[in-house]
Amino acid sequence: MPFLERPDGCRLYYEVHGDASAEPLVLLEGLGGDIPGWGRHLDGLARELRVIAFDFRGNGRSDKPDEAMTMKTFVEDTIGLMDHLGVRSAHVYGQSFGGMVAMELALAFPDRARSLILAATHPGASHAVGPRSRVPKDRPWLALYSPAFVRGQPEQLEEHRRTALRNPQPRHAGRRQWEAMQGFDAYDRLPDVRVPTVVLHGLDDLTVDPENARILASRIPGARLALLEGAGHVYHWERPEEADRVVVGFVTEVGGPR
Repeated sequence: MPFLERPDGCRLYYEVHGDASAEPLVLLEGLGGDIPGWGRHLDGLARELRVIAFDFRGNGRSDKPDEAMTMKTFVEDTIGLMDHLGVRSAHVYGQSFGGMVAMELALAFPDRARSLILAATHPGASHAVGPRSRVPKDRPWLALYSPAFVRGQPEQLEEHRRTALRNPQPRHAGRRQWEAMQGFDAYDRLPDVRVPTVVLHGLDDLTVDPENARILASRIPGARLALLEGAGHVYHWERPEEADRVVVGFVTEVGGPR
């Protein structure tokens, strides 16, 4: 299995899918997520793009050190993987926590991001709109899905839950990622983003209110807004074909290095 060892000894698991000559797309997963969590969306993207996916430190098959981390840690891991693969610049697609990493990467290393896809994320806790709905305390994972998906797709719901449980995140790893997220606030810096951007969000997201997508799109110059009717936080699991069309269409249009 392919691993990249970082200077501090942390090993990051990664995968590369698709045609090596296609536009490169780096996937940045959510808090506690892993590569299988992208589901069929990854396969759809890889039919048109060169998809580079990795598990953040603390997630999936990557190492899970119990030590302080910041958003800079995750940005530098991403840049390190790109360098390892010889990818000077790429389209950067971050979902939820991964979207925050993507924003920081584009702001700190503007020459490394060809474009941004910011999905189901927010500009930082101090300016974020909080969740609209609550779910039962004994089933907090329901907040990941739209109510319609929970009611109408029990088999897919169970499949996703089984996938998520294959590589469970230890408690300390989740805490370390959460601590890193507390220091994130890009709101005032978003007008400095200078790459083509699309903001993607499910309108039935119970974890990150869709109003955050509108905030991001209004703050980033020229950003587009793509809202998926009836989709939840894991829109890419519920509606992979629609997500494919948004992302592939956007990347194909904005093209290669500026």
